Amino acid sequence: MTPVDPDFRRQLEGWSLATAEITYRLPDARSILQTYLWQDYDLAPEFPKLRDFLDFWSRELEGPLHSVRVCHSRLLGAREVNCRTHEVMLH
Repeated sequence: MTPVDPDFRRQLEGWSLATAEITYRLPDARSILQTYLWQDYDLAPEFPKLRDFLDFWSRELEGPLHSVRVCHSRLLGAREVNCRTHEVMLH
């Protein structure tokens, strides 16, 4: 039996892929904005993993946050899972 992919299992448990575009100010030049992309599986709409990351950023990094834009994929639900009884092999 093939092991189940942990990311697939998380999707079935309600996790979805979240992407955050983090805009921050450079420590040495506060008038210049820079972007950083963060992506991980997280629970919408609370996004606890993203919040932990942003807390870490605010506490440990010098570039102050300007804004955060979040996108997430739809949750994978039972209506999107189809059971197949046949397998076809192509050469």
